[in-house]
Amino acid sequence: MRVALGALGLAAALLFTGPSDAQTMGGAPERASGPKTWPTHDGVFDIANFKFKDGNTLPVLHLHYLTLGSPHRDAQGHVDNAVLLLHGTGGDAHSLMAPQFSDVLFGPGQPLDITRYFLILPDDIGHGQSSKPSDGLHMRFPAYTYDDMVASQHAMLAQGLHVDRLRLILGTSMGCMQTFVWGETYPGFADALAPFACLPIPIAGRNRMMRYMSIEAIERDPAWENGDYKSEPVLGLRNAAEMIFIMGSSPLQMQKNFPTREAAERRVDSYLDHAVATTDANDMIYYVNASRDYDPSAKLATITAPVLWINSADDFINPPELGIAEKLVNRMRSAKFILIPISDATRGHGTHTQAAVWKDDLADFLKRTERNQVARR
Repeated sequence: MRVALGALGLAAALLFTGPSDAQTMGGAPERASGPKTWPTHDGVFDIANFKFKDGNTLPVLHLHYLTLGSPHRDAQGHVDNAVLLLHGTGGDAHSLMAPQFSDVLFGPGQPLDITRYFLILPDDIGHGQSSKPSDGLHMRFPAYTYDDMVASQHAMLAQGLHVDRLRLILGTSMGCMQTFVWGETYPGFADALAPFACLPIPIAGRNRMMRYMSIEAIERDPAWENGDYKSEPVLGLRNAAEMIFIMGSSPLQMQKNFPTREAAERRVDSYLDHAVATTDANDMIYYVNASRDYDPSAKLATITAPVLWINSADDFINPPELGIAEKLVNRMRSAKFILIPISDATRGHGTHTQAAVWKDDLADFLKRTERNQVARR
């Protein structure tokens, strides 16, 4: 059984995050030349007897993360420059190291300049090098949710890294949804929240239908064998990846980059071959289903931190015609919603990682909330 390869593997199958050619969730590949090498540091934090929301416990929950920059401590000894960056479904800590994100944000004078900020990028439960079903438990792994992911992130920060306050949480896609959960579960822990590419409502309608069909495609493949397969259920994986490919697509970019029948079919074949070769079926079932009880809508008013919420108009997963964001943004005390118009620079759902599109909005938000940070300390 193969283990998902995070940004280069499962994200290419799910493409809720996906770097490089997976970035647009099935759209045109990004051809960034000569990506910069960043001075990342690997870290691990093990939580003994971690209890999941469903009541199950793991003797050891293993969490992996990357950091960039150095922690700065205030006069009281508290870290005051930590930023938590949260990846999307099927990604990992490396997803947000993609050039179209990191090269635009992490350099000198850029919004998340690593000489100024201490960046923390975790592999979520079920992803990357953190504990996941494909480690050996298969379908006996605890059925984790976004609440479990956020609780484990909090433990990693508070107990592992000794960070009790965050300057910013920025989350993309699944990380976007987790950002809302963070704001409600741990009010006051973060000075500012930046959820990109999601909605704070239950996963229902077409979004849940897509997830349900993906899970069903795998579980109805006889080769799945109730999760105890010796080789991947290729037919089920391929069917699941087909649906997700379309969900994350950007019509403008797909038409532009694949203007002939031959080019379009080559792209599909390449995408699906890569997805099947680098995806573990059980891992996929778990992370696609982790959103099943997500619903921060009723408690949005409890979010005290300023919020910069950004979606794009060509996001097929979070379609703007639903009008949900415009209705819910006012439930939060200090929130701004931006809907980015479709353009040659947007990439559908994957716009969340195209930092050049929203970089200036983030920079303005950090400046505005810096005043709040000083006032609160």
